[in-house]
Amino acid sequence: MRHEALTGDIIGAGMKVLNVLKPGLDEKLYENALVLEWCGQGHAVEQQKRFPVFYGEHPIGRLVPDLIVDEKVIVDAKVVSAFTDTHIAQMLGYLNITGLDTALLLSFKEAKLTWKRVANERRNIRHASASSV
Repeated sequence: MRHEALTGDIIGAGMKVLNVLKPGLDEKLYENALVLEWCGQGHAVEQQKRFPVFYGEHPIGRLVPDLIVDEKVIVDAKVVSAFTDTHIAQMLGYLNITGLDTALLLSFKEAKLTWKRVANERRNIRHASASSV
C-alpha cells in the first residue's frame, strides 16, 4: 500500500482531533485542527492549494482540494454518515488533476472516526508502464 506510514499518521491525527473536538461540527473546524496537528508532527500541509484545470489547451477553472499532506496525500474532512460514490469520484478527480495517487476521506460525523482510502489505480498503471519503457 502506497504511503502506508503517512496515511497511518493522518488517520491517527484525525482520531486525536475527533477526540478533542467531538463529532458533528463544521468540516472547516476539523480541517483547521488537522493542519495544526499534522504541522505539530512535522508534516508539510498545504491547505486549499489551487490547481489549474484545462480542456485541451484551454484553462477552464481551478480545482481546490482541502488538504495535501507532504505533497503525497489529499485529505478531505467530511461530516457524513457514509461515504458515497460521489465522494469517491471527487477524490479520483482530484487525484487525476493533481497527479497524486492517494487520497483519504475522513468523517467526523460519529464518535468514532471513519475513513476511506482512495487510490488512483489508473495513474499507477500509466506511471509503471511509462517508467518501464
